[in-house]
Amino acid sequence: MREIESSIITEAVAKLCMEANFKLEDDVQESLEKAYETEKSPVGKEVLKQILDNSRIASTERVPICQDTGMTVIFAQLGQDLHIVGGGFEDAVNEGVKRGYTEGYLRKSIVSDPVRGGNTGDNTPAIIHLELVEGDKLKMYIVPKGGGSENMSRIAMMKPADGIEGIKKFVVDGVREASGNPCPPVTVGVGIGGSFERCAQISKKALLRPVGSDNKDPFYDKLEKELLLLVNKTGVGPAGLGGTTTALAVHIETAPRHIASFPVAMNLNCHAARHKFIEL
Repeated sequence: MREIESSIITEAVAKLCMEANFKLEDDVQESLEKAYETEKSPVGKEVLKQILDNSRIASTERVPICQDTGMTVIFAQLGQDLHIVGGGFEDAVNEGVKRGYTEGYLRKSIVSDPVRGGNTGDNTPAIIHLELVEGDKLKMYIVPKGGGSENMSRIAMMKPADGIEGIKKFVVDGVREASGNPCPPVTVGVGIGGSFERCAQISKKALLRPVGSDNKDPFYDKLEKELLLLVNKTGVGPAGLGGTTTALAVHIETAPRHIASFPVAMNLNCHAARHKFIEL
């Protein structure tokens, strides 16, 4: 049984909350640079240039890429042979979020009561998706999720007979209706199967893959590429001002479903697809 101090988790989360907001990961940066080279619309190309300039300034001066520094979402895999000492896991994570958002002068966006409001003052609590796995490691993705892109999420409890064509219509209509609200070019996460809540969760988990990476299942890899072509034909374009780059990628995650159910969910990342990974 391996032990890890809760303070190490706190320090890691605090650092990555800041880094995720200051610097895009290489996969996102490279996808945006590629989009700039291939964008056909002059207006769209100029928008992408400004996005790239903004990314450079944020990284160099260590300031937020966007004023909306997000709700902190964490996907964690905890090895069953790892024992956390000195405090609980969720407390350690939330303390890290508190420190990161305070020390990094990041905007605090979380209200304690969804109806009556009241800012918590430190961007806690985080949304934590915890999975127990084999081994003695702790793996975490820290994902600041902004309100603009999150608000464009959607879920449908479709009929099994709707099939692939139903999925295509759901995704393409969703991106078209979202228009410029999620700050395109977006990354589209699609969850297929599971239950109502599981489907929504895996649509967001799909966004953890490196942008534009191939799906391991050839069937879904083909569907992802077809959906990307369809989405980019909508003409929404960078910032919703028109163009050939509405999305950088479409990623699909699936789960077994009930024979009578066919849930499909979509979650979008804005062009600043912020995420950081650590293994402790």
